Amino acid sequence: MVLGTDSRVLTLAFARMADALGNSFLIIVLPLYIASGQVSLAGIAGQQVLGLTLQTETLIGLVLSLFGLLNSFGQPFTGRLSDRTGKRRVFVLTGLVLFAIGSAAYPFLSSYWTVLAARAFQGIGAAFTIPATVALVNDYAASDAERGGNFGVFNTFRLIGFGFGPIIAGVVITGGLSANDVVTYRVAGTAISGFTAAFAIAVLGAVVSFALVWALIRDPPFEAEAGKDLSIAILDREGEGLDSVFVLGVGTFMMASTIALFATLEGPVRMRLDESTLFFSVQFAAVVIANVVFQVPIGRASDRFGRRPFIVAGFVILVPSVFAQGIVTGPWLMLLARFVQGIAVALVFAPSLALAGDLAGARGSGTTLSVLTMAFGLGVAIGPLASGLLYNFGSFSTPFTAGAALAFVGLVLTYSQVEETLDLGQGSDQPAPQD
Repeated sequence: MVLGTDSRVLTLAFARMADALGNSFLIIVLPLYIASGQVSLAGIAGQQVLGLTLQTETLIGLVLSLFGLLNSFGQPFTGRLSDRTGKRRVFVLTGLVLFAIGSAAYPFLSSYWTVLAARAFQGIGAAFTIPATVALVNDYAASDAERGGNFGVFNTFRLIGFGFGPIIAGVVITGGLSANDVVTYRVAGTAISGFTAAFAIAVLGAVVSFALVWALIRDPPFEAEAGKDLSIAILDREGEGLDSVFVLGVGTFMMASTIALFATLEGPVRMRLDESTLFFSVQFAAVVIANVVFQVPIGRASDRFGRRPFIVAGFVILVPSVFAQGIVTGPWLMLLARFVQGIAVALVFAPSLALAGDLAGARGSGTTLSVLTMAFGLGVAIGPLASGLLYNFGSFSTPFTAGAALAFVGLVLTYSQVEETLDLGQGSDQPAPQD
């Protein structure tokens, strides 16, 4: 045990931190790369599809969304397969290899369709890595009383990579804290653009993750957990309401969608707030930085006081924090709104994973937790695309107003349908029997 956490969980956390840093680089880099002119949009931008003009923001949203779509829809299959085979480690390693190959390809691609294909390749890789990783974290929990803390620690390190990656990416691309132009580096007499340097760091993140998992992670004792049924339960066992895991999946999708609304609108946000690329990166990262600060204490508090109160409180805070982003007119107010949104996400995500882990049982941890990880990835996928479309059809505030409405629906669903899994009257080592 290190810092009160299983050393294997810490290893997985460090591995995901390195991998997440590389992926978050691309969330900032790819929109700039596509808009820079180095990726040809000839014959695509300006075309009419179903009455919609394909503007650059829409095309960027499609690239960002495709990763999450393939990642999300692949996770139920890879999560179930890892439950049936018990080979979680090989799933994680396979996904990291696919992600690294996609990152390494970008500097050699010059057309929009090839960039789209590379991002799709990475989405398939993530579908292998994510459910197997969270299943391992769940498997390593010695009891229900440790699960929230384990997920809090894991998410903290993952989010450190995801949160600080955009800030580092802004510096790598422009070569400074206040510059906006893409810098050119000289390495052994060879000119390397800031874009290529950023893609190289994304590859490095995957390589570091691969090395850590290869050297230090082993599969736990195998007990086949999953059957052949790939369906997701919608109703609870009594048929009197919705299944808690399903509701948490829906809520996680809505929450993740609100996080991802911001990425597509880099140009409009910077113009509206008159800010630099780096300050936009800091605003993007503020959600994740807040998660880093609050994940572990919230996760451990949910082991003691129950999961449901934190989840409900998170959605209560999420609604106004998302709505505010559509109406603020100053960069520091936007930063504050994003940070408060991050607190809301921290309140929802670790307790949700812990609650789903409490209920895994015969369902299989990879299968059950993949509902939430799939939902999160799907939200991150749909968010940028929806943001681009809503921006084209409405005004700057439209995507954020829609996101606040989604958060409110998530609040109603979780408050009315999610039941507590810890029997706090008898201690928190056993899940409550009602679900």
